[in-house]
Amino acid sequence: MDSTTLHPGRLLELSGSYWQTCALHGGVKLDIFTTIGQEKLTADEVADKTGASARALAMLLDALCAMELLEKHSPEGNAKESFKHDENSNENNRKDNWRYCNTPISSTFLSKDSPRYIGFMIMHHHHLVESWSRLDESVMSGKPVRTRASFGEEARRESFLMGMFNIAMATAPGLVPTVDLAGRKSLLDLGGGPGTYAIQFCLHNPELSAVVFDLPTTRPFAEKTIERFGQQNRITFQDGDFLVDQIKGKYDVVWISHILHADSPSDCDKIINKAASVLQPGGMIIIHDFILNNKKDGPLFPALFSLNMLLGTDGGQAYSEQEIMDMLAKAGFANIVRTPYKGPTESGLIMGML
Repeated sequence: MDSTTLHPGRLLELSGSYWQTCALHGGVKLDIFTTIGQEKLTADEVADKTGASARALAMLLDALCAMELLEKHSPEGNAKESFKHDENSNENNRKDNWRYCNTPISSTFLSKDSPRYIGFMIMHHHHLVESWSRLDESVMSGKPVRTRASFGEEARRESFLMGMFNIAMATAPGLVPTVDLAGRKSLLDLGGGPGTYAIQFCLHNPELSAVVFDLPTTRPFAEKTIERFGQQNRITFQDGDFLVDQIKGKYDVVWISHILHADSPSDCDKIINKAASVLQPGGMIIIHDFILNNKKDGPLFPALFSLNMLLGTDGGQAYSEQEIMDMLAKAGFANIVRTPYKGPTESGLIMGML
């Protein structure tokens, strides 16, 4: 495109796209989608249930309609019928009688009544907004501007842990069948949080047992989740910080999902070496992460996620395929391959054998 055809529209769209983000976050934070549920409610009715200003709430509801997260129905029930203002309009056709309902995507993913609710991850993103507005500071200093979510205040920690659970629950059922663990008896889910992947691996592999290794604050959530899936006889929880504490036991497989990106290259080496130290001869390591190409200029999500790690960690970043493979080779792993699996946000799997 030459300079005579250049147009600032795309840049302005990028610059203002956070308006939609904030409207979505506001809807989730106010629990609007759960409040509406399967009903068709007026703005006044939603305001009464949430305690919000009716005027302001109507503006948010209309914006969410424009984003196709809600639908707006006339008093006669037609979502597409335009409101007509004239003297002879029926009283029931007044604008404040229009009713709002969820769309399929909002009722599926944004209502707490749905088993596929992802609102906790959206709230985790909401808690990151302030730090992203200070990206220039991090780039200048090379230092984070926020504390680690897993160590933060209770609400932020809950959003982070539950958000990880939401996303893992959406990802694991499709990922796990792509990994052949035939003949493997024991798996270590290193930094496994609520144990979502350990649970899915055990459900898919009847001969497998697992240990979830994570911080003590994660134990109650993990044990509750493990029990929910009826895996308490096959999956146990082990407290510890994988950078400093000893891991008990020996394993056929070590699963490391979305851990390396939070750590510096030197700490990644420590983590992988520790994993190698608890593997049986012939054991398998599986790295699941957002993986950059070897030029490190894409894909888009891992590239942006690397900045997210700059904002929140001392040395974390997204790593390229070659960087992860080199880490594994340095720790003594062989037969290192990247599998064909590709997650919805460009996550991938790299495996090696000891």
